[in-house]
Amino acid sequence: MMRGFRWFFCSCVELSNGPFLSKRLKSFAESTYSKPFVPLFVKAFKIDLKEASLPIKQYNSLHSFFIRELKEGKREVDQEGHSVVSPVDGVLAEQGELQADSCFEVKGQRYTIVDMLGSEQAASFYKEGTYMVLYLSPSHYHRFHAPLSGTVLERWKLGNTSYPVNHLGMKYGKKPLSGNFRIISEIKSKFGTMAMVKVGAMNINTIELTHDSEVLKKGEEVGYFSFGSTIVLLFTKDMIALTHQQTPKEIKMGEKIGSVSL
Repeated sequence: MMRGFRWFFCSCVELSNGPFLSKRLKSFAESTYSKPFVPLFVKAFKIDLKEASLPIKQYNSLHSFFIRELKEGKREVDQEGHSVVSPVDGVLAEQGELQADSCFEVKGQRYTIVDMLGSEQAASFYKEGTYMVLYLSPSHYHRFHAPLSGTVLERWKLGNTSYPVNHLGMKYGKKPLSGNFRIISEIKSKFGTMAMVKVGAMNINTIELTHDSEVLKKGEEVGYFSFGSTIVLLFTKDMIALTHQQTPKEIKMGEKIGSVSL
């Protein structure tokens, strides 16, 4: 039975690739009718309620629990001056150096930075740079934070329709990382420039920004995903040395994932 609930909850938070069903799943998850399903969601994904900022009874819908905040102090942000931290709880699914043509491969699909960022000009900064792909499952905390301190140079949106960002969507969808609705933030730090690409799910805006200042502090909340999600981090050439050598790897928000070069 619990396996069936997991499938149902995944459907609600990863949605489908059709706008009709996606909107109805979203509507249900946001309604009070979904409140009785919150304890089942917790049980299905073994979520630690002691981390949630509110008692479970105060979440009036599946969606409100899904975008829950954490109690203060439940995530430590690495304070090393040269560290880059994970912006999310999730799985570090892929990472590496971009090829000379600014491409990388995930689940057998080839992505170009030009497609992901929307222009040759935007992509030119990251030629032969470094990429990291972080996937959030339904069980994860779904708010995202700044990976380093800096100034937001530009924010822009791309895409309108989307495919799921789960395992099957990444393997069989129409290049979801560069085709889905996404919001890109380009951040200038004293060590170089990076892009944080927030990839949403399914035909509706599933990304909400909570920080509109141009100045970011490492670990500061930037926004949250309403539904299924992935983040791609891009760094300029020789900007970062990777901390973890093997993927996939489960990580927490604030955990060190790299060091910027001096």
